[in-house]
Amino acid sequence: MAKLTALALKAKLVTIGKEVQTSPIRIGDERGLHLLVKANQVGAGSWVLRYTFAGKRKDMGLGAYPGVSLAEARETVEKAHQQIRRGEDPMAHRQASKQALIEAARQPAEKLITFRDACLATVEAKRGGWSNPKHAAQWMATLEQHAFPVIGGRPVAEIDLAAVLQVLHPIWPKIPETASRLRQRIEATLDLARVRGWREGDNPARWRGLLSEELPPPRRVQRVAHRPALPWQEMPHFWAALCTVDGMGAKALRFSILTAARTGEVRGMRWREVDLAAGVWSVPALRMKARRLHRVPLSDAACRLLHELQPFARSGDDLVFPSARSASPLSDMTISAVIRRMNEDAGTSAASLPRWRDHEGRAIVPHGLRSTFRDWAGETREEGREVVERALAHTIKDKVEAAYARSDLLEKRRALMQAWAFWCTDAVTP
Repeated sequence: MAKLTALALKAKLVTIGKEVQTSPIRIGDERGLHLLVKANQVGAGSWVLRYTFAGKRKDMGLGAYPGVSLAEARETVEKAHQQIRRGEDPMAHRQASKQALIEAARQPAEKLITFRDACLATVEAKRGGWSNPKHAAQWMATLEQHAFPVIGGRPVAEIDLAAVLQVLHPIWPKIPETASRLRQRIEATLDLARVRGWREGDNPARWRGLLSEELPPPRRVQRVAHRPALPWQEMPHFWAALCTVDGMGAKALRFSILTAARTGEVRGMRWREVDLAAGVWSVPALRMKARRLHRVPLSDAACRLLHELQPFARSGDDLVFPSARSASPLSDMTISAVIRRMNEDAGTSAASLPRWRDHEGRAIVPHGLRSTFRDWAGETREEGREVVERALAHTIKDKVEAAYARSDLLEKRRALMQAWAFWCTDAVTP
């Protein structure tokens, strides 16, 4: 089915409006999305997603057009397909969320909402804004381990500064980075509780002007341990060894190196995002950490790798790097295991340093290879910091600078990534 454009949709509605309708008309888009235009409806319609779940065909309403635009409807369709891939029925999930809100509204005013209840509500409120479904599990894991045993059963209205410090004091000097994340999650939970009328007053988990006076900054408690990164001078040797490894995990790791992309972005990559003719991979905003579309220029080596995999693709919705056992994405562990096995094959033991290690002797990990690219670019290239940071999809923290930095510097990044590919793939005996 042809992909709609906003202009084509308006033109179709104008044409339909001039005709006499006796029955509803469907204007189709990709991935099961269509606009249902009822008889005598002029310039408007209702978005419907048709999908199959557990062998049953279902139609889910997505709102009325033009109130809900084509782009907004497609964003909802993308989220629905993500739920389906996780084994969730989008309609059932939406109905459960609505029912939870109804039940919450029906609760008598005197019923006490516990801190645990408020945390669960906060996770549900934030779930739609997270690009990775694992964020919900990460949120709950730190709370369940450190906060719930202490204050989980207390009424959220009664959580005060003493209660927050009771949670944070034991872990702040031991695991400051985790403790800092926990504080932020407690703060977000108490903020939502106030918005929903479950508590009043100031937020006792606020950092500035409150906890900052009681607790030392996390970075001063303990130096943040960065991910182990391969020295850039070693990359050609590592690449040569990696090319001898079979499997989809190794191919995904090679592609992430060539593009300096996060492995999560690579694991979720689909063929419809790739334009091999133009040499560009467009990563949707939903999968990006910064929640913005990111265009990745593809080097000749990256394009060759994709050309090898293209014959196995049946549709644009197929994963570029699917799991060997199913059509689901590769796991983080699959890609990490590639490097672990490479170190084992190199004869690494508990008594010796890993073959593929950082300057401190730690075994490297996939995410650290982005730092390898950053160090190589900083020491050998003249493109400058802004181009390199764009290549890594880092956001500009200075709001004034960000307001003027409108271009994504694609062509400058193309030259940079081509040079990086040449460096990585230079013929070296493993």
